Amino acid sequence: MPGLGDFAGEWRVTRRIADRAGGQCLRFSGTAAFAWRGAALAYSETGLLHLPGHPAMQAERHYLWRAEGSRIVVEHADGRAFHAFDPAAPEAEHLCPPDTYRVVYRFARWPCWSALWTVTGPRKDYTMLSRFTRLPSAPDRTGSS
Repeated sequence: MPGLGDFAGEWRVTRRIADRAGGQCLRFSGTAAFAWRGAALAYSETGLLHLPGHPAMQAERHYLWRAEGSRIVVEHADGRAFHAFDPAAPEAEHLCPPDTYRVVYRFARWPCWSALWTVTGPRKDYTMLSRFTRLPSAPDRTGSS
């Protein structure tokens, strides 16, 4: 199972959002970077969100991942709590009344991994599958080895 440091680096992200309430399927493709900020990893994602019948639009999201014992704590970029999970039992829940967010992380094919979110409630009803594939490391431009 990966530990916090194993996520450091750049990743290709593809995402499929099946919006049952709206009856449509959205797609996202882009990149994500986990960069060290002290003892935590700052997560930054950018890419294009494709909505049926509309031009693609720029989308981004930011989180902070940090270790707390064997668990990984995920916070919003502004420090608000989001969820926490243990890579050995990678499921979590986030309550945002009146809606509920549940995630299952899958690491069996590491370093390819995924996050499957199921969001339900009176305001939201969708499933979101994000797949991550590590990008090759950038060449060392400093000349050091």
